[in-house]
Amino acid sequence: MTTLDFSDLKGLFSTEKKILLTSHSNPDGDAIGSILALCQFFELHGHKVFMAVPNHFPDFLDWMPGQEKILIYERHKKKVDSLFKKSDIIFALDYNGPARIGDAKEQFINSSAIKILIDHHIDPEKSAFDRVYSNINVSSTAELVFDLMHQLAPSLINESISSCIYTGIMTDTGSFSYGCNYEKTFRIVAELYKNGIDGVKINRLVYSTFSENRLRLLGYALSQKLTVLEEFATAYIVLTKKELDSFNYQVGDTEGLVNFALSIKGIKLAVLFSERQNKIRVSFRSAGNFSVRNFALNHFEGGGHLNASGGDSYEPIDKTIENFHRLLSKYKDAIVNS
Repeated sequence: MTTLDFSDLKGLFSTEKKILLTSHSNPDGDAIGSILALCQFFELHGHKVFMAVPNHFPDFLDWMPGQEKILIYERHKKKVDSLFKKSDIIFALDYNGPARIGDAKEQFINSSAIKILIDHHIDPEKSAFDRVYSNINVSSTAELVFDLMHQLAPSLINESISSCIYTGIMTDTGSFSYGCNYEKTFRIVAELYKNGIDGVKINRLVYSTFSENRLRLLGYALSQKLTVLEEFATAYIVLTKKELDSFNYQVGDTEGLVNFALSIKGIKLAVLFSERQNKIRVSFRSAGNFSVRNFALNHFEGGGHLNASGGDSYEPIDKTIENFHRLLSKYKDAIVNS
């Protein structure tokens, strides 16, 4: 697998810079792991570094070193807007276009900073960035961030940085169960272990810190809200805002839920519909070659990867499900034969 060449960035960081690291809405382990790793790396390099994401990230990532310094745009709009104006360099990590950072989109576009994209999603908006480092054939953006650091200053990759990289790779591959069918990914993981990470501890911190409410929501969703359509090789879960509120929903509580639906024998497409304040958030997973990225892009204003994507619906929940059933009839052969 081809390794991207980051060597042309060496000159860019030869003098002290003010750097803003950004990532996408509803940031996940790969997004948070990538910005935290790169933040520590550039700080060790002597740069002034800030981090910003559009909204809050899941509580199961709040153990990560440096996470308390991440600015949430919803809460710190003025501060982040100022950073967009004053930064020398802005990194876009784990997203392929400015629209993925929500309300901060215009500030990003209007910034005079050098904009650098590092991402593994399909179809990057190259015109929105000054430099683009994109590779869809990697496990995660965290893997690309490791490559960048390894090429610029490998001696700075310490145990703390390695833990962030490992978290990004682990979470974006479902604990190495998909998207990591490459020797290089595991060579990088081996390097991270050489740097002193505790993989067992990291796994426990991410996957074994459920709140009671989250566990009860999981049980309710699977026992009461799971619909299986064998004819369409499809399974889906619908959770209304009222139902989420009844379990004191917190950001991240539905993380991974859609994967349970996909784990059913014979299921090729799994979907989670979760009702939020002003929209329906839709998470897609697929097995085989049915592209949920294209499905999300064409019908739910979303995108992502071939087998893992997300989108939104602005119709009421009942209308959204009705539309989804209509689409299943249209895509039945593609799903069943994938």
